[in-house]
Formats: sequence, C-alpha cells, structure tokens
Amino acid sequence: MDIKTKRLLLLVASCSVAGVILGGTSSWAQSNQCLQAERITSDCLTQNPLQKTIQGMSTGLLAGAGAAFGVAWNVRHDD
Repeated sequence: MDIKTKRLLLLVASCSVAGVILGGTSSWAQSNQCLQAERITSDCLTQNPLQKTIQGMSTGLLAGAGAAFGVAWNVRHDD
C-alpha cells in the first residue's frame, strides 16, 4: 500500500470518526432538549432517544466519509 492510499484512508477514518461523534452528540442533545421543552409534542414522546442518536451517528459517518472523499478528489485534481 503506497503512502497516498494510507493518507486517504487516514483522512477518511478521521473524518468519519469526527462525523460519528458530532452527529451522535447533536442528535442526543436534540432528544434531551425536546424532552425538556415546555410543550412536549407527541413526536418527541414517540421517538426513541437511542435510535435517534444512532441515526445521527450514521448520518455523521456518511457526511464525514463523503467530505473526506470530496477533499481527496479535489486535491487529486488540483495536482
């Protein structure tokens, strides 16, 4: 495996991990905020906070990986 491939994999992995952390934290905070609101909606009561957090984490994973590939694509075509 050459150095460029290793760097790409490291970029994708680090961006994906950052996306998972940010997406999961954001969804978890949103779920907590929803439950602590003055007027709790039925949508807020029916959603599972764990499921909502996992959805945020998976969205963050895809966003992070997509961003990393986008940056790598851009750098590759600038060279």
